[in-house]
Amino acid sequence: RHCTDVICCVIFIVVILGYIALGIVAWVHGDPRKVIHPTDSYGQFCGQKDTLNENKTILFYFNILKCASPVVLINLQCPTTQLCVSKCPDRFATYIDVQASYRYKPDQWNYFKQFCKPGFNNPRKSVAQVLRDEDCPSMIIPSRPFLKRCFPDFSTKNGVLTVANQTTFKDGRGKTRNVTDLREAANGINNVLDARSVGMKIFEDYAISWYWILIGLFIAMVVSLLFLVLLRFTAGVLFWIFIFGVIGIIGYGIWHCYWEYDHLKGIPGSDLTVYDIGFQTDFRVYLQLRQTWLAFMVILCVVEVIIILMLIFLRNRIRIAIALLKEGSRAIGYIMSTLFYPIVTFILIAICISYWAVTAVFLATSGEPVYKVMADQTLCKYANLTCDPETFNTTNVTKLCPGAQCTFAFYGGESLYHKYIFIFQLANAFVFLWLVNFAIALGQCTLAGAFASYYWASRKPADIPLWPLFSSFGRAIRYHTGSLAFGALILAIVQLIRVILEYLDHKLKGTQNCFTRFLLCCLKCCFWCLERFLKFINRNAYIMIAIYGKNFCTSAREAFFLLMRNVVRVAVLDKVTDFLLFLGKILVAGGVGVLAFFFFTQRIPVFAQEAPTLNYYWVPLLTVIIGSYLVAHGFFSVYAMCVDTLFLCFCEDLERNDGSTAKPYFMSASLHRILGKKELSPKKA
Repeated sequence: RHCTDVICCVIFIVVILGYIALGIVAWVHGDPRKVIHPTDSYGQFCGQKDTLNENKTILFYFNILKCASPVVLINLQCPTTQLCVSKCPDRFATYIDVQASYRYKPDQWNYFKQFCKPGFNNPRKSVAQVLRDEDCPSMIIPSRPFLKRCFPDFSTKNGVLTVANQTTFKDGRGKTRNVTDLREAANGINNVLDARSVGMKIFEDYAISWYWILIGLFIAMVVSLLFLVLLRFTAGVLFWIFIFGVIGIIGYGIWHCYWEYDHLKGIPGSDLTVYDIGFQTDFRVYLQLRQTWLAFMVILCVVEVIIILMLIFLRNRIRIAIALLKEGSRAIGYIMSTLFYPIVTFILIAICISYWAVTAVFLATSGEPVYKVMADQTLCKYANLTCDPETFNTTNVTKLCPGAQCTFAFYGGESLYHKYIFIFQLANAFVFLWLVNFAIALGQCTLAGAFASYYWASRKPADIPLWPLFSSFGRAIRYHTGSLAFGALILAIVQLIRVILEYLDHKLKGTQNCFTRFLLCCLKCCFWCLERFLKFINRNAYIMIAIYGKNFCTSAREAFFLLMRNVVRVAVLDKVTDFLLFLGKILVAGGVGVLAFFFFTQRIPVFAQEAPTLNYYWVPLLTVIIGSYLVAHGFFSVYAMCVDTLFLCFCEDLERNDGSTAKPYFMSASLHRILGKKELSPKKA
């Protein structure tokens, strides 16, 4: 063994160090409080300690009617003044009414002014000037805090939309408006608020059923292990039962089509052709024609004949595939530690995701507050231009654009660092993809090395090395980091291009340029196919690296041509393996899911008293089903890697050895018997 793809290894290490440096720089310049806390129109955080807003944790909108939906309120900037308040309004009130009665009802003014700009306490100022300068909101509406923002307190009474049990309100400009004017915002907000109520109930269900969920996942793990062990004895039986079941079902379909064809004989109109009746929206019309059933019968006969011929001509290859599946089960039985290696891959990927997410947040929150003019773009030429909130009211913008506001837009800056924030985000995403693919590659190479040591052992299990999984992991890290990084780099580049294409497609969805959309669709399809192909090549290249210790390009080339020389065996093994593993996943998830259903619905008398009382029994049920499927997928991914490794070793064994005393085969006795004496005889020079 020697180090492979050293240059790529050095580049990979340098990139990791640069990635760490990028995270440090982002941490220095970024401020995640900008995401956690809402920001008012002055760029100040609501609820920030040691500031005037320390006790004002909620964001209040002066005129929520200007906001289209909750999505706009949360993610974008609503074109109205936004203020940090300690609590949301709990009553209807307008500035006109409060100003008219402030002398003899000072309590109303004291309550209303807490929603005005800080320091404003001049109820004698004319209403027109107050609304022009937006010193105070024209109205306040009963609201409740959600996501640290004040949303109108919507409710439905007898099917009628209301706010605090009222259907109308004064808009503060002399008009009485209906609550339905807020419908666009209400439709989204009600759903979100209902979701919050459902979310609390779901949280309660998890709190009282979490240990039963863990028990269900443990049962799924045990069943997955048993399935892998039993594949050694049942792989062939399961496959042939399925194949003959399909043949039987198609045979029944042929008989049923013939019966329908014969039954329609003599019925008026049944001898018409499809061409005679033309296109019909009711497809049941076609079922009244003999021609339809004749066509179905011919198609099913063709499919039946194809399946039978494939079984006849591919029977030996199918037997080899089943033997390899059994051999894979036997290999895992000798190297049980491989079943738990996916936990290592999961931890590595979780670290990558966490670092990428934190870095992305800090990069996104880098910079100083940037303010822009919020106004009607069709009427104001200054709309979306940067402005200074301190001097905005002294400029001509307010005169030329009535109602324009200088509000906080986003965080940015003019320094070199801030100008290249987008490039840094792109680099963050690219390195993230590279690291994730490297973690997956490391797992595949480690498992391949462990299973290859099993195959090439002359006497199994006596000649299997001690701690094969740890030895394989050490070899992969020590000698082949560069090769694994090289394969991961190629895949990461293609995935980044796919991400960019998805972004462009999202941005161009509203365009009417059919050619552009068609071109993007073709590019997305091509790069999806390329990514699938590269994953296949990389997977087999890592197996060859684990076996022979060569560099990535050499291993990929040798693996590709080896597979092409055995392309029929590859196709058969791939489909047989996919079917059996899919069957196993469905069996595990479905079996544990049925058991969980009967338990959580208290239909098992023995455990009826133990089952928790839930708001929604489907919450833990779905968690158990999805979790069981993922657990089974984790175990079976190891099994799939085992079968792929043994297959490549098997193909190499056939090409390098001839079964003679000088060059004996390393394959198992069952594979010897399937290949037969002719293939095992010594090759002639």
